[in-house]
Amino acid sequence: MSTATSFRLTDQQRSTLDSIVTPHLSDNLDRLSGIKGLRHYHRHRKLIGTALTVRCRPGDNLYIYQALTMLEPGQVLVVDGAGHEDNALVGELIMLYAQQRGCAGFVIDGAIRDITAFKEHDFPCYARSHIHRGPYKHGPGEVNVPVSVGGQVIHPGDILVGDEDGVVSFAPEQLEPLVRAARLSAQKEETIKQEIATGEHHQRWLNAVLLAQGIEYGTLKQQ
Repeated sequence: MSTATSFRLTDQQRSTLDSIVTPHLSDNLDRLSGIKGLRHYHRHRKLIGTALTVRCRPGDNLYIYQALTMLEPGQVLVVDGAGHEDNALVGELIMLYAQQRGCAGFVIDGAIRDITAFKEHDFPCYARSHIHRGPYKHGPGEVNVPVSVGGQVIHPGDILVGDEDGVVSFAPEQLEPLVRAARLSAQKEETIKQEIATGEHHQRWLNAVLLAQGIEYGTLKQQ
């Protein structure tokens, strides 16, 4: 289990992450980390927070109820529902309560319902799918344990950032070096954009990638 469960992002750290897109974070996590297979059900609000994790029996949300009583402001409710899509694990009522508790959003490896409410409130929510059928409430389950969501292991207290491109997660100790690397990525892309804007056919950024694989600009690589 992570020892970072007490970690909380500062306002400055949140502001910094708000200015960084998830592809730049993902690229600097070796392009291996990151949650896949989930879609966002809100509009445009960015997801930034630390993980409060839940492992549920597929289609059962009893331990999500327990987690709700433990929520602290700035936490993201991260639910390992085993990708089960036959029963919704959360809906409007859980969202409204979590929102009042200062929850930063939901990341659900499973289904949700009441999707109009998530859009109207612009409450950050990433889930595998949606369905009208509700959950059971019998358990078993666990709270504040490592979980697997969309192929990514997430520990309690891990940082999550989500936007239109998806969700990434990482340990708090990675925050500062990752932010520095992501800013360099943004600067590099800005330089490439400026070169593209020149309208020149020959571009240095293209040539560098091709030459690294032994391909000459404007030619086919011989097999």
